[in-house]
Amino acid sequence: MNTNKVIAAEWVGTAALLATVIGSGIMAERLSAGNAGVALLANTLATVFALYVLIETLAPISGAHFNPVVSMVMVWRDKLSLKQGLGYVCAQLLGAVCGAWLAHAMFDVSLLQFSIKHRSGLGQWIAELVATAGLLFVILRAPTNKAAPLVACYIGAAYWFTASTSFANPAAVLGRLLTDSFAGIAPIDAPAFVLAQCVGALMGVVLSTQLAPDSH
Repeated sequence: MNTNKVIAAEWVGTAALLATVIGSGIMAERLSAGNAGVALLANTLATVFALYVLIETLAPISGAHFNPVVSMVMVWRDKLSLKQGLGYVCAQLLGAVCGAWLAHAMFDVSLLQFSIKHRSGLGQWIAELVATAGLLFVILRAPTNKAAPLVACYIGAAYWFTASTSFANPAAVLGRLLTDSFAGIAPIDAPAFVLAQCVGALMGVVLSTQLAPDSH
């Protein structure tokens, strides 16, 4: 596969995912009349639908990672070279920034902003660890051609069963710290989220390995 096309797919996919998460959060907040539960439900549904579509359409090109910890795990498992993995991560981080700006442009708000929404504390960090561990487990254990629905369903569920609403993605953290909207996270809280995600990714790999089906 052409390297430029692969990198472009990761950039486009991550940008579209963050535009969906942030844009649907802005729309939900405007229309929910202050009902946070309704806003979160709308945000969840939009994310689930978009994630399924993006994985289905872009997986044949790049694998549809859209997530630096996923790409680094693939490097660790020798599915990507280190150079390829770093290319993926750069594309994802740039895509996350562009996705945040695109959402702001669509809703006619300031492009450049930072969140003031605090997401911190032990419960939030444990939630991100669990969310990311579960995501990596699903990705690594998904049967062939089943990753898109399984990942989308897992993220949709994790929006609700984790205290953090399941970022599970350092690129998502970057995009969401750049928006002072429903989906945002204050920059000061971002490093702890990313650290929890990295630990969670390692736990997901271990869990996937330990629960692999016995070979005969």
